Amino acid sequence: MTTQPPITEERATELANRAVELEGGARIIYRNPRQAFSANSRKVITVDGVPVEVRWGEISSPAIVTAGGYVFEILDHGIELLVRPPRPRD
Repeated sequence: MTTQPPITEERATELANRAVELEGGARIIYRNPRQAFSANSRKVITVDGVPVEVRWGEISSPAIVTAGGYVFEILDHGIELLVRPPRPRD
């Protein structure tokens, strides 16, 4: 089994943006919140062989997209980085 090298922040941003666009764009996701218990409140999309998770927001939580361990908030105008993956300790 081969392990993939970690995804860079730039690559994760590109993958996240492409997944959001495939689902209709940031404005559509941001303006159409779903209930947390809804069957379609989360979707995993494969972009260039990498799974990217899109979660629609609700009243108490933001819409987010996750790619390669990077978490981005989906806003009306696009995405913004929220969390980077943890760095390995030396």
